[in-house]
Amino acid sequence: MRAISRHADLSVNFAAETPQLHGEEASLPLPSRDLPAEEVSLVRGEGDAMALKLRHHDPALHARRQPATAAARPVFEALEQARVEALGARRMAGVAANLDAAIEARCRRQGFARMTEREQLPLADAVSLLARELLTGMPPPPSARQVVDLWRPWLEGRAGKSLADLGDQLNDQEAFGDTVRRLINELGLADDDSASADDEQDTGEDDDKDGGDDDQDGDAEGDGEASSLEGVGAQDDSSEQLQEAESEVQQGDGELMPGMGDEDPEMPGHPWQLPDNLRNEPGQNQYRVFCDSYDEVVDAAELCDPDELARLRQQLDQQLGHLQSVISRLANRLQRRLMAKQSRSWQFDLEEGLLDTGRLARVVTNPMYPLSYKREDETTFRDTVVTLLIDNSGSMRGRPISVAAMSADILARTLERCGVKVEILGFTTRAWKGGQARERWLAAGKPAGPGRLNDLRHIVYKPADSPWRRSRKALGLMLREGLLKENIDGEALLWAHERLLGRPEQRRILMVISDGAPVDDSTLSVNPGNYLERHLRQVIDWIERSSPVQLVAVGIGHDVTRYYRRAVTLVDAEQLGGTMMDQLADLFDEDDETPTGRGGPRRRRAA
Repeated sequence: MRAISRHADLSVNFAAETPQLHGEEASLPLPSRDLPAEEVSLVRGEGDAMALKLRHHDPALHARRQPATAAARPVFEALEQARVEALGARRMAGVAANLDAAIEARCRRQGFARMTEREQLPLADAVSLLARELLTGMPPPPSARQVVDLWRPWLEGRAGKSLADLGDQLNDQEAFGDTVRRLINELGLADDDSASADDEQDTGEDDDKDGGDDDQDGDAEGDGEASSLEGVGAQDDSSEQLQEAESEVQQGDGELMPGMGDEDPEMPGHPWQLPDNLRNEPGQNQYRVFCDSYDEVVDAAELCDPDELARLRQQLDQQLGHLQSVISRLANRLQRRLMAKQSRSWQFDLEEGLLDTGRLARVVTNPMYPLSYKREDETTFRDTVVTLLIDNSGSMRGRPISVAAMSADILARTLERCGVKVEILGFTTRAWKGGQARERWLAAGKPAGPGRLNDLRHIVYKPADSPWRRSRKALGLMLREGLLKENIDGEALLWAHERLLGRPEQRRILMVISDGAPVDDSTLSVNPGNYLERHLRQVIDWIERSSPVQLVAVGIGHDVTRYYRRAVTLVDAEQLGGTMMDQLADLFDEDDETPTGRGGPRRRRAA
């Protein structure tokens, strides 16, 4: 890697986590000890890709040429990576073979072979694989060949000339970037303002000329992104389908939570009050769901084949070795506190009850001494269920999601030994930038104010009634590439809360682990900028004030105390395990104070 990148100070280490490059520090996957050829090629391919980017990529130039719209940036990034890899593959046959092995492994991990519809593959991946074929002459990997062929006619029909021109500017990053920006415009991923931004800078024209259109920027961006996938998986525009889609808009008035209404427009930031009639109140800012037909609640085992799930679990076990001692020590402390609360307690020196045989000796020595009786107290520890709701968004990729998976694994084992049931859930979306719900919105003619425009994916890693040993493999799914996408926290919170309300336990605790505010580009591009955040605040406020569920949140690198009444924010993901233990211990301590007995009898804990 040092030789290819020409960076003599490059440091390389091996770890059981996602490959990463930070400055001149590279982290590569840790191969097995017997070094099978397939894993060696994969590690070499990841290393070659990083080295080629260090050698042929100018970050400052890349930042200047990067598109402004969120929908266009992934395509721009993917094609720049394809450019630097093509430079290495053209010059070195060994590098080409290594890169091919790494890309094939990446496609297998993300499940490309199981994709049968075009919209299942992100547009950025499709463009990148097709550009790689044109730049190097190498066909797409076997795992992705079928789904790339589904994209090929549409991409070549819209941007075939720009794709062909990429090969002529392979050695010129700036010219290559200009061609990519033209390709992005042809795909409809950038609005007119962003497309002409560079021209305005070159001519030195005053930006104030377009100042009158500032109030339309949001709509322009939304239309630009909406047009990005027009024609992708296009559906029949029959009147029956349009009527069906429009009726979903009218019926999607938030049957998600009883009593959710609008914030007071005259008092910005004023907390929303629960209506007395517990019914939804009509309002233009009410949370809507355009189409929930494609949402799914799925068991983790259904998203991955057994062999890959076993491999991911092994990868999680390798990472557990680094934090096992620290988190286990905290878990043992929590276990001792919980078991102490469940120990039997007795009242002694009573006039009735069970005969206290331990005090018969004094009756023998002094017959005038009365017999002593005792009575067992009822334990104050209530039946408890704990739900861990883990953010599976793309921003959690890397160390945060690894630590979250490890902490959840150890916490589940600890609480299970204490008789406390644990449910582990995750939430994300099925696609980037909107899925089939967005396609139906496009087919319906883009009605205004559609509400949520993505397909939810709620994952059950461990049901509450399932023992840890049966669900241990499923927790490894969090480490899978391609699983983490976007996050719609409000609906995920309602889903987890509803599952808890159906539980028979007396105490129900919901712990949310997240690293940021809710983000879904497809939804936010056609709705107000605080649309998802406002809904999250309403859900939290309702649960904290009106629900028997105890809610606590842990934020990783993001201040969640502005949303949740009981919350803590972490700067470093490594602190997650200990913080989760402490938060749960505090909740148990609050509600399990030992009551005093009548008449103030002496107490003693049973051994």
